[in-house]
Amino acid sequence: MVSYDEFSKIELKVGIVKIAELVPNSEKLLRLELDVGEEKPRQLVAGIAQHYKPEELIGKSIIVVANLDIRTIRGLESQGMLLAADLESEGRVALLTTDSNVPAGTRIK
Repeated sequence: MVSYDEFSKIELKVGIVKIAELVPNSEKLLRLELDVGEEKPRQLVAGIAQHYKPEELIGKSIIVVANLDIRTIRGLESQGMLLAADLESEGRVALLTTDSNVPAGTRIK
């Protein structure tokens, strides 16, 4: 079990995808640049290339973990993590999005 105090440390925010492209020499990874309401866009590297084409993601509002430690994946900094549902029985994933127009950087509670 995770305590409420532990869970409250996770910073979930709305991120709007501005750039999405395949990571060279990878069949699974996409490099995303997101507007999360900060001065500069955030870069995320996500293993969703087998489920989404880069052009499908532009303009989508997705949910990201914004205060995760930075990781280097294939030489690229990943400055957060997107949230997705793993629909194993259907062989796909579904990105968690908002159901209305929510500004970039809005905190999820």
